[in-house]
Amino acid sequence: MSSITKQRVGKYTYIYESTSYWDKKKGPRNRKIAIGRVDCKTGKAVYKAEYLARTGQDENKQQQRRELIQALDSVKDYGLSYFLLEIATNIGLSKAMQERMPQYWKEALTLACYLVASDKAIAYCDEFVSNNEGFDTNMTSQRSSELLGRIGYGERQGFYQSWHRHIYEREYIALDITSVSSYSKQIAGCEWGYNRDHEDLAQLNICMLFGERSKLPVYQTIYSGSLKDVSTLESTIAEFTGMVGKSEYRFVMDKGFFSTRNVNMLLKREECKFLIPVAFTSKFALKQIDSERKDIDQINNVIHTSGPPVRGVCKVRTWGKEGKKVYTHVYYDPERALKARNELYEYVTRLQELAKQEPDNKDEVIGINKYLIVRKSALVPGEVGVTIRKDVIEESLKSAGWLVLISNHISDPQEALDIYRFKDVVEKGFFKYKNSLGLDRLRVRSDERAENKIFISFIALVLVSHIHKVMEEKQLYKKWTLERLLIILAKLKIFTVNGNRILRPLTKEQKDIFEAFSIALPDS
Repeated sequence: MSSITKQRVGKYTYIYESTSYWDKKKGPRNRKIAIGRVDCKTGKAVYKAEYLARTGQDENKQQQRRELIQALDSVKDYGLSYFLLEIATNIGLSKAMQERMPQYWKEALTLACYLVASDKAIAYCDEFVSNNEGFDTNMTSQRSSELLGRIGYGERQGFYQSWHRHIYEREYIALDITSVSSYSKQIAGCEWGYNRDHEDLAQLNICMLFGERSKLPVYQTIYSGSLKDVSTLESTIAEFTGMVGKSEYRFVMDKGFFSTRNVNMLLKREECKFLIPVAFTSKFALKQIDSERKDIDQINNVIHTSGPPVRGVCKVRTWGKEGKKVYTHVYYDPERALKARNELYEYVTRLQELAKQEPDNKDEVIGINKYLIVRKSALVPGEVGVTIRKDVIEESLKSAGWLVLISNHISDPQEALDIYRFKDVVEKGFFKYKNSLGLDRLRVRSDERAENKIFISFIALVLVSHIHKVMEEKQLYKKWTLERLLIILAKLKIFTVNGNRILRPLTKEQKDIFEAFSIALPDS
């Protein structure tokens, strides 16, 4: 379907024929072809000869079309921009931004909406703004670039403080870290380290804090790419609690944050309630498993999950030299343990057959040396004797199917496991962050611009996370994907004719979406 639009470029106003089409990889797209220009003196439309020839209209029809174009000031998309801006208002995002960055909040929010709606580079935000009604900001490529250089550290921290105050409730804050790669050599924090995407590039590390009940991002901080997760925990908690003031905070984190030092730090902070898994490299974890191994598999210890039930118990144990008490939750998943045993048995028997034929196989040398004893015959050339190291196999399976969690306040093993498993909101957030919001690469060349692009992406992630939360709660994923929902909204257009705004009729799907999100239906 084609429509005629106008766009002012400098002192000239050009007329375009805009045709919508579907791209299998990137969704809905518009192809714009210049077909004429508005005469600066007369204000009348002047069309290109090839356009008039292609349309094949007689003079009367051409004149009628010229008159209609003259009256039609613009045709713009409206549904998606209205939807995103209303969400930002309803969840308090706009207010938090306006409070802490009054000079730039509109531009920053516009750029965040663009990241949600489009997968193009930031440089094309101006095209998005010109095609969507509702954004009263100038977002040229230069303006977008300037914005990434202007938002300061104090404004970013102020926003996080206001945002946390607005959405705060007594819930667990889930922590996790991801890495963002960059080709730039001018970003000081980009360093070589463990790359979660297995890319041979320098990176920045982003530590994200998510509310488990609200399912919204609360705070983020950036670290050098060479730092490991475990070394960032104390700094992150100190930053967050210092920013929002003293209160009681509940943190749940993954095994990557565990260390004896970190647990000691958490136990000293009275305001911090925590739940953290203990790594099996710790003698403490292995001791707890050994103490429960014989008696845990009983019906009285059943813990319910979304899948098959597991077994779990809680004991109060002494932690560290200071003798502090912690609730220690020990879980055993018999199905997971059996699966791990079967997989290891299959792997070792395959290694055994391989070692008989190729005892010096380079691809499997680590596994062969670990699980097998290979002896080459001194009497018969090519004859190889292979023995399986059963003791090594049993040692490897010692912790299979087990999980050890410690907490300074949760005594119920069912509650502890439920909370720990809810932490996947952070992992889902990171997936959206990097795959939907253009953070698979940092295509900027300075520290400040890198931090501000990540900050704008955080705002976009707030919008996406709220949409995802409502879609889950209202079971909208049974009808549409997130991408499909955005496409349906983008089809709602608004015409401006002789200065009058005319909204196109809403479809049933569009009405259903607005109702599900508790957004008032738009009107002219």
